[in-house]
Amino acid sequence: MWAFTSASGSEAGSVKDNFTTFNTEFWKKTDGYSNGDMFNCTWREDNVSFAGNGLMTLSLTSPSPGEYDGAEYRSLDKYSYGRYEIRMKPAAHPGVVSSFFTYTGPSEGEPWDEIDIEFLGKNTRQVQLNYFTDGTGGHEQVIDLGFDASQEFHWYAFDWKRDSITWYIDGRPVHTATENIPSTPGRMMMNLWNGTGVDSWLEPFDGKVPLHAYYDQFRYIPDQASGE
Repeated sequence: MWAFTSASGSEAGSVKDNFTTFNTEFWKKTDGYSNGDMFNCTWREDNVSFAGNGLMTLSLTSPSPGEYDGAEYRSLDKYSYGRYEIRMKPAAHPGVVSSFFTYTGPSEGEPWDEIDIEFLGKNTRQVQLNYFTDGTGGHEQVIDLGFDASQEFHWYAFDWKRDSITWYIDGRPVHTATENIPSTPGRMMMNLWNGTGVDSWLEPFDGKVPLHAYYDQFRYIPDQASGE
């Protein structure tokens, strides 16, 4: 089930999706290209699937030896300040990344602004937080979770305001950034991919497939105080 909520008693303009089906009015399955050299895969729409059980599955597969297909799900529209929440389980395997983030950049004719929640499959007892403002990053923060994120569903979120970003795990604030905060609206995105040439970050990928990341629920509540 998905819904745009504007009724009395709810946050106007909020969005939620329980991932029971592919909502073509809101989301797009990326297909047929790669994001660049470090992404050792091509996005394939068939690797985004819905089984009717309230879960979206992103899969990493291999059509032939040494070639890999990843999965990406992105919003058709762009969104600005507000609270972004996902309930998910990442893939656990060295060399892969499962994510939830906002993004826009030069391919959109805009500055590279991005806010990240990334799970590195080499250690799913941690989550990596990051953001980019006009292409400037270097804000990585690794948080110890106290549990294995690949074994059970948890809520992960960030609250994006004009002057800060605060990240949350199961409703608990774990990190706040206040410097050079991005301001350009971006697409809501989720993806699963394997890397190459970034072994010091992800550890080497050994080619094992299939791998899966599972997404259970999504919510977005705009920041009314920022006029968004």
